[in-house]
Amino acid sequence: MALRNIKSSKLRAFLTMLGIIIGVSSVIVLVSIGQSSTKTVTDQINNLGTNLLTVNVLDSSSSDFKEADAEGLKKITGVKDVAPAVQGRITAKNGRTSTQVSMIGTTSSYKTIRNTPVSNGRFLADIDNEFRMKVAVLGSDTAQTLFGAENPVGKYVQINGTSFKIVGVLASKGSSIGESGDSVIITPLSTAERVLASLNVQTVYVQAQNENQLTFVQNMLERSLLSIFHSQDSYSVVSQQDLMDTMSSVSKTMTMMLGGIASISLLVGGIGIMNIMFVSVTERTKETGIRKAIGAKRKDILTQFLIESIVLSAMGGILGIVLGFIATNVYGSITNSTIAFSLPVTAIAFIFSLLVGVIFGVFPANKASKLHPIHALRFE
Repeated sequence: MALRNIKSSKLRAFLTMLGIIIGVSSVIVLVSIGQSSTKTVTDQINNLGTNLLTVNVLDSSSSDFKEADAEGLKKITGVKDVAPAVQGRITAKNGRTSTQVSMIGTTSSYKTIRNTPVSNGRFLADIDNEFRMKVAVLGSDTAQTLFGAENPVGKYVQINGTSFKIVGVLASKGSSIGESGDSVIITPLSTAERVLASLNVQTVYVQAQNENQLTFVQNMLERSLLSIFHSQDSYSVVSQQDLMDTMSSVSKTMTMMLGGIASISLLVGGIGIMNIMFVSVTERTKETGIRKAIGAKRKDILTQFLIESIVLSAMGGILGIVLGFIATNVYGSITNSTIAFSLPVTAIAFIFSLLVGVIFGVFPANKASKLHPIHALRFE
């Protein structure tokens, strides 16, 4: 009977369901996008390295922290490897083509710790750092800018006026936490210290033996660094896991907020259902009077209109789910991003749409059930 009544006025039923359709699809799309961004952030942090701790020297000008001090951190229990680094902006030139890029001076351990694969040639070797060799590994964007489609391995590049031999090109990594991993030039630490006029190590990348030891190694690092710097204001130790937890927390909060905003559409849709059901009750007053006159009880009339309201919201919920999945796939195709669908969120959105139908359908149904049969039959 509910379906038959909906069929009799298809356009009105569709317009009634529109609020529910938009609400459910909005919740699915926004939550899916939010979860997708959370996954993207997690992947970007993982690209920074495995089991990574980053030691930042906050005041390198007043601190005497050398490569030997950084290498000494290997002795700490739970530390697998370390990669000291200095960094600065330089001008790289090849013929008439020049570009401003970030220069990183480091050791051979950097490749493993920071998960930096090479697409052509090789990475830095220990001998390069030991003999202060003027060799360089280019990021993929830097190689493209300076050499175009040519293979730059074996060629030379001018860095701040000094000629460096290119021994390798990094595989493209994209951006991680707003920092491009492709617009760089990596050189031996001892060589970069001369080019950048920086005698002290600015950053040390520390790799823990495993993920479970990150907190322990972080505490041990802070204790060891305190004995070197004598002040906690001179350094900081950032855990990869802490960064991941912070970014995930922010992303989850944003996802919940977006889902909450989208849920408002469901409430608006519920009000639309209630208004139309009130109109339907008024239109079918005489029909209700006939039903009561031939023996229909109050609960029968209440159930009839309540079921009709639930069917409207259920159909709207199903159409909203279909529209949500289509819209999410379209968004993923346009942005070339991987969308993570959440079945629990989809189920919650659908159940919420049913509850909206029940809650907002009770009032018109209750009004219909209270009609007096004599007054209903005389209604014009």
